[in-house]
Amino acid sequence: MPRRPPAKNPSSEPSSGSILQVKVRLLDVSPMVWRRLLVPAAFTLEELHGVLQVAMGWEGIHLYRFRIHAVHYGSFELGVSSPRVPLDAFRFRKGAKFTYDYDMTALWRHEVRVEDRREPEPGRFYPVCIAGGHACPPEDCGGPEGYADRRREAIGFDALDDIATIARLVEAVVLDTQTGLRDDPDTRWELEEALDRAKARQPFLADDFSRRAVNQRFRQDEHHVLMHQHF
Repeated sequence: MPRRPPAKNPSSEPSSGSILQVKVRLLDVSPMVWRRLLVPAAFTLEELHGVLQVAMGWEGIHLYRFRIHAVHYGSFELGVSSPRVPLDAFRFRKGAKFTYDYDMTALWRHEVRVEDRREPEPGRFYPVCIAGGHACPPEDCGGPEGYADRRREAIGFDALDDIATIARLVEAVVLDTQTGLRDDPDTRWELEEALDRAKARQPFLADDFSRRAVNQRFRQDEHHVLMHQHF
């Protein structure tokens, strides 16, 4: 489903209210996926959901919920409280923690910790990501357990066999000039299968995180797009 173009939203302008510094970490995965964010305290939980989607690298295609002070807020399909509550309404203190769950089938659980409350810097746009580490798991990969299994498989013996197959065939065609192999259907099938499997493993090997890319998406107001569920 194509996404709506980002709409102009006043909360994307330089803020005059207080700013919460929060650290978000994805639980039960290794290496630890985490982000440190500056978010306007005037943002609602619904907006924070969009912020977390952009910051972590999710796609906004599943249900979500927050658990704060033993109360659940989130997607209306879950029958929980409305997320249209401003963060300031919770009067978070430094060190306060709450949880954010995304995808009720896979159950990606995040811990959100309030590290500080700041005054906004003149001319600075919020939200903004100021630190982070490691790439987010791919969507629909089976949750933390499935992700761990796929990461292990991506560096296992089958993966090494595919790399050896690709190297052998490339060497034969390019270095040994056995160009006839390119027209051999069995050889082409063997190479294409190995390449397809190698490509499928790539998302489970990727570990790069770009703070600049996240902040560019914030500046384009994508968090206000992803705060709405996209099937």
